Amino acid sequence: MGWDWTGDEVIWAMQGAEATEQGNCSRFKGGQLPHCCEKSPFIVDLLPGAPYNMQTTNCCKGGILSSMIQDPSKFGAVFQMSTSAATDESGFHMPENFTIGVPGYTCANPVQVAPSKYSSDGGRRWTQALGTWNVTCMYSQFLASTSPKCCVSLSAFYNSTIVPCPKCSCSCQGLPGAKCVKFGETPSFLQQIKDSNRESPSLVRCSQHMCPIRVHWHVKQSYTHYWRVKITVNNLNILKNYSQWNLVALHPNLKSLIQVFSFNYEPLNQYGQINDTGIFWGIEYYNDMLLQEGESGNVQTEMLLLKDPDMFTFREGWGFPRRILFNGDECVMPPPDQYPRLPNTAQLGAQLSFSTILFSLWLLILCAEQ
Repeated sequence: MGWDWTGDEVIWAMQGAEATEQGNCSRFKGGQLPHCCEKSPFIVDLLPGAPYNMQTTNCCKGGILSSMIQDPSKFGAVFQMSTSAATDESGFHMPENFTIGVPGYTCANPVQVAPSKYSSDGGRRWTQALGTWNVTCMYSQFLASTSPKCCVSLSAFYNSTIVPCPKCSCSCQGLPGAKCVKFGETPSFLQQIKDSNRESPSLVRCSQHMCPIRVHWHVKQSYTHYWRVKITVNNLNILKNYSQWNLVALHPNLKSLIQVFSFNYEPLNQYGQINDTGIFWGIEYYNDMLLQEGESGNVQTEMLLLKDPDMFTFREGWGFPRRILFNGDECVMPPPDQYPRLPNTAQLGAQLSFSTILFSLWLLILCAEQ
């Protein structure tokens, strides 16, 4: 994260994180130099296993934060620092223009709130901070990327049609900046990426949709009182794994979800009594890492749902999700008029009637000959 100092403040020491640049500290003569003299410092989290004298409580997550639902112990990271103004001794001035350093996030101005309190001596004593400010940062998919990052394909046991991701959901082959690798080929620069601090470039397997992530929703089976759905998430990114991934689905029958077999699941009650949204994520050490494209580049689960008599039907594509989001980004859905539909009962009835007529005529002819 980063911010702008309003005065000539410097950071003398830090624990739990570090500034990426020390900056020009030449105005300080002799003794120990400040940790950072930048007007706009940029702070990064320390890696797990950092030296103890550099750590603080609940620090050092390597910059990877989980959602609050996925892992309550890893959704926050703490660092502390010692600061002072180089010349102004009037007191602390809250910095401004906070940033997260991740595309898509926009931060509001700091808001002063009630001072935080900290327990000590087994909870018998509480100490209080001199001041506490909150900075809220919001994520926007449109600011993060000019194009979507995932798409959805659909199928059902009652229809042989597999509805693919819409064409050019994330990009189109041949467009400027669209890079993909054909099946059977390996990118020539794959072995050139040796710097672990560099983010791997985006390179996907060539497809009609050109998305790095494809989510497939399959209505698998229907029982007397239940129905079963299979969800498969495919990673088509050649160079990137997705750790601690999550998938959010919106479907009205999620309120009657009975069991999820291979993912973790938690409902998201966004609107009080309306329970139609839930979050799925991988089981630790089993499928919480979505590997890059290949034979192992997928995770899948099945879920069993109770047929709600007030709403359940397979007609008009009701069994398919209304929205799917992967890692917070909304996926492109096929048009509703392309959803797999139940066989046309009127057409089947007409075919059956025609067959009955032919059979009756054949019997009449056979009897007349005899």
